[in-house]
Amino acid sequence: MKLNIAVLPGDGIGPEVTKQAIKVLNAIALEFDHTFLFKEAAVGAIAIDQQNDPLPDTTLDLCKSSDAILFGAIGDPKYDNDPSAKVRPEQGLLKLRKELGLFANIRPVKAYETLLDKSPLKREIIDGTDISIYRELTGGIYFGKKQLSDDGNTASDLCEYSRNEIERIAHMAFKTAQRRGKKVTLVDKANVLETSRLWRKVVTELATDYPDVKLDFLFVDNAAMQMILNPKQFDVILTENLFGDVISDEASVIGGSIGLLASASIGNKYAMFEPIHGSYPQATGKGIANPVASILSAAMLLEHFELFDEAEMIKKGVDKSLKLNITTPDLNTTYDNMTTSKVGDFIADFISNPNDTNINFNNIHLGQSTII
Repeated sequence: MKLNIAVLPGDGIGPEVTKQAIKVLNAIALEFDHTFLFKEAAVGAIAIDQQNDPLPDTTLDLCKSSDAILFGAIGDPKYDNDPSAKVRPEQGLLKLRKELGLFANIRPVKAYETLLDKSPLKREIIDGTDISIYRELTGGIYFGKKQLSDDGNTASDLCEYSRNEIERIAHMAFKTAQRRGKKVTLVDKANVLETSRLWRKVVTELATDYPDVKLDFLFVDNAAMQMILNPKQFDVILTENLFGDVISDEASVIGGSIGLLASASIGNKYAMFEPIHGSYPQATGKGIANPVASILSAAMLLEHFELFDEAEMIKKGVDKSLKLNITTPDLNTTYDNMTTSKVGDFIADFISNPNDTNINFNNIHLGQSTII
């Protein structure tokens, strides 16, 4: 298969972790006889610095002419710490989602056996956790009308949803549940919000098309609590934009590091794949950023094109790296010289030499990886 992939490394650690995802995809291409062509463009703070625009037209055009998008991270402290800034990096990501119609954000959350003791939650609570979160991405309060009074003392944000916006992501969530544990949990605030009541009405009606899937409901405050008390109860979580943003970040602590969580943003025509962590500016250039989330995002990209064996090979490489503690400092307690690049080297080497990786690790550990 030949794929043209737009690469948007973005800010902070984005370029470092994205480089490792490309390294792994190149190994896949070599082993499985595919052709992956990568073309890079600016987005976020770096694009503002270069062109005073967080999403230049050239970047958007590249995304629209590509088969898929591999995204890094976005954000910079000089904008985070300046609430008066009119042009902000995050505007580029929001515009990208809207322009490409990326209405569904999919975030897998898995508790890896080898990392159970690294989580802040008890082993017996998280063991066996395997959740797929479906977050609506282009509607709700993030995209609603925003107003600030003339005196600057009163502000409002409109939260708005239509039946169509709810139905299209709900269908995706139910279809995924049919392939998994056959359970969908709708997270809303239907006791207070009119938009949530519409979500509950529409999803309840649509559930009749999927009689083999159980539908549950949780208010978002209770769902946040249940995510900590008993995350194993969840299979597929379906929710709106703001609630999904919060719940999915909360879920990230289950695995012990936000650096493990990948995501896909899917529309009717375009698809983008990105780690859910931020730009982590404190780690930029230090070689300590965890590339696994970006690498697993590359695996989701392959799954999107039904390259399931290739995606599974990446996942096995990640599992192997975690078992051997070939990880960055956020998870590493054994090797004090393991870097972002070396983790990428190991996983790429596993793809090329799955039966010899234990031997090759000694070379990688010494900085002599066979992967160029």
